[in-house]
Amino acid sequence: MKIGMVGALALAGATAMAAHGIGMAQSAPVAANEATQRQVGAEILFWSQAQRDANFPTMEKIFPGNTIKANPGHVRALPPGTPLTIPAAEVDAFVASMNVAGLIVLQDGKVRLERYARGFGDQGRWTSFSVAKSFTSTLVGAAIKDGYIKSLNDPVTRYIPDLAGSGYDGVTVAQLLTMTSGVKWNEDYTDPKSDVARMFLEPVPAGIDPTVFFMRKLPRETEPGTKWVYKTGETNLIGVLVRRATGKSLAAYAEEKIWKPAGMEHDGFWMTDQTRAEVSGCCLSVSLRDYARFGQFVLEGGHGVVGKDWIAEATSPHATVAPGGYGYGYQWWTYPEGRFGAVGIFGQMITIDPQAKIVIAMVSAAPRASDRALTQQRLAFFGKLIAAAR
Repeated sequence: MKIGMVGALALAGATAMAAHGIGMAQSAPVAANEATQRQVGAEILFWSQAQRDANFPTMEKIFPGNTIKANPGHVRALPPGTPLTIPAAEVDAFVASMNVAGLIVLQDGKVRLERYARGFGDQGRWTSFSVAKSFTSTLVGAAIKDGYIKSLNDPVTRYIPDLAGSGYDGVTVAQLLTMTSGVKWNEDYTDPKSDVARMFLEPVPAGIDPTVFFMRKLPRETEPGTKWVYKTGETNLIGVLVRRATGKSLAAYAEEKIWKPAGMEHDGFWMTDQTRAEVSGCCLSVSLRDYARFGQFVLEGGHGVVGKDWIAEATSPHATVAPGGYGYGYQWWTYPEGRFGAVGIFGQMITIDPQAKIVIAMVSAAPRASDRALTQQRLAFFGKLIAAAR
């Protein structure tokens, strides 16, 4: 099962970051040229534990990006609820064993558990890695509601015409969302010749989107809709599609459609490529409580930002990932018992249980990017938290 193996590709997106970004803190010591950015980005998977601890909450000091502004006058309150009936020592042991920096549990919008560690706190931001994919998916739902995207059955080439004549001919927006395009892709993070490693390393002609430049060269492997293969490059294409359909940056659209309606407390930071476009498959930095607010926003149906059926469709399994009820929706992982979630490498997670009205958000600096056993342990512990809340 590939749960949690998402964000490394987007880190390949970080390898081609430009030297200057929109909305960056002016004091951020951004690398002076693109070659240096590539080198820094390429090393993220191999950072030491000390580097992960230091850099995951401060990515804006290393990479360029766009700011998503919060509205301080309309912050959603997260009032305290009854503390969970789970031993504090058990929670502390989990936090320590998983190198967790922050863990929060909401039920009915109230905080039933909140822990911080590793020098992190409620005022800080932490990188999402592929948790960002579910934010990007929600922007697709908003673009459909707003009429920018006419239908999920539309061909991708309607919105990205420069993909015409490529393996994406005949692929629909829905198939891009569910990663069932049929386009061949290698997401082996240990192989320097894999697509994930090479995606942003080639020089791109002026005026050409870096994601489109790479993705349109990929061959067709199977008929669209017949095979699920995890491809972060396709989430980056979704970001291109949303930008072109709306005429807005992802940061601006997220500010309008997620940050303000969800009542986010802190600004977000979304890393960008050399064209100053957000790397939509990852690289979004958000505070722990705001990750939880996003989960609550989704749990509550999107507050009219998306169509009334969008959340249910997006969080239903459209592809089977592993036995036992594990699947994939529109950039959301689906789990047994009707739960669903967003997952990023090194232990970033949002898990939602609609029946229990619970949102769990976690940020971490795990020692390994992805590990099936660790993911199962995290989900099992989340199950304990949910059981304790009943």
